[in-house]
Amino acid sequence: MLEESFQSHLVAAWSECGEMIKDFITHLPTWFSTVSVDESDWGLNKTSPPLKPPPPSLNGGHREGDATNGVYGVGEEDDFDPGAPPPFRLAEIRAAIPRHCWVKDPWRSLSYVARDVFVVFGLAATVIYFNNWVVWPFYWAAQGTMFWALFVLGHDCGHGSFSDVPKLNSVVGHVLHSSILVPYHGWRISHRTHHQNHGHVENDESWVPLPEKLYKKLDITSRILRFTVPFPIFAYPFYLWTRSPGKKGSHFNPYSDLFVPSERKNVVTSTVCWTLMVALLICASFIVGVVPVLKIYGVPYLIFIMWLDFTTYLHHHGHEQKLPWYRGKEWNYLRGGLTTVDRDYGWFNNIHHDIGTHVIHHLFPQIPHYHLIEATKAAKPVLGKYYREPKKSGPIPLHLIKNLVGSMKQDHYVSDTGDVLYYQTDPQLYEFQRSKSE
Repeated sequence: MLEESFQSHLVAAWSECGEMIKDFITHLPTWFSTVSVDESDWGLNKTSPPLKPPPPSLNGGHREGDATNGVYGVGEEDDFDPGAPPPFRLAEIRAAIPRHCWVKDPWRSLSYVARDVFVVFGLAATVIYFNNWVVWPFYWAAQGTMFWALFVLGHDCGHGSFSDVPKLNSVVGHVLHSSILVPYHGWRISHRTHHQNHGHVENDESWVPLPEKLYKKLDITSRILRFTVPFPIFAYPFYLWTRSPGKKGSHFNPYSDLFVPSERKNVVTSTVCWTLMVALLICASFIVGVVPVLKIYGVPYLIFIMWLDFTTYLHHHGHEQKLPWYRGKEWNYLRGGLTTVDRDYGWFNNIHHDIGTHVIHHLFPQIPHYHLIEATKAAKPVLGKYYREPKKSGPIPLHLIKNLVGSMKQDHYVSDTGDVLYYQTDPQLYEFQRSKSE
């Protein structure tokens, strides 16, 4: 029975792929005249409630201060408590943001797509023309960064901040994400879960803290792989297939715990699109060879994965002052969102569409990326100390490597009890990592 149901979803998915292309061509002129479309079925604008001793001194990390129960850097700035309920409401932040920041311009959004796609093909044409080992490393770094830029635009489609037209968002999102081997709907839905539950220990979806009991069940090899750079910044493909420790399911399986029955058709559609991209790469390998495909596509894909994991982690970890996580009655949407961190990426801010303006994006994912800087400036007076000004970057954000490595050395697990929690440090793993870095 389950097999018959899956087959019916698969047939429907192939039909859906064809219909998306047909609708895109037929309705493109009318889409841009649409001012507002109800996206309530996507759940994009909703929030959801939760679903049902160390060594005396660890000075090798990026934080300093006295240890209290294995927690470092808590409440060090003028006794400000980042885990205390804020004295303002979400509506006050929203009211401070200019009305035009909420307006989505599909032509402007598509212009960023055109820009990025042009650069992607231009880079590929250039490296094929020169085909020189002096040029290839520069190509890999640049093209991997552009793959990341494409991901961010597809991510905006998933939030509905690309345009007010769900069908346009879906078509563009599938094209962009499938081209870099991301299952659009599967990831969109899990990322929506992340936004709806950000900062919640059990229900968050992205880089979720491990409870102490689960952490101690991991063998030392698993702990090293999870918390020692560079292994974690290659984690994304594995996350797509298996999710995080303690969570079950796959972004490709329509019957995964991630999805409700009404979402299964969408998940199968995205899996089919992902499969078509894999088939295209396999065909290209037979035509031009495996090595050229790896050089032109494979290595940039790995660079893209590094960017994705690097930025996603640092938007939720690695601040000089440790930030709280919540469970139970202490969690709410606003307090969870205020645990996110803005980052400055220097030259890359514009290239990857200001994804570093992460606090306002988390609180209001409907705001288009090209309005996030202005919205953040307007909201800062309301946020006060709950907004942590990002450290100014040079052209290349090398300073963030220190934050990443330091956090990986110290932020290992949270307590099994309590509703306001801070990362604690495994002294055995910490000493191992420090001995390797010396």
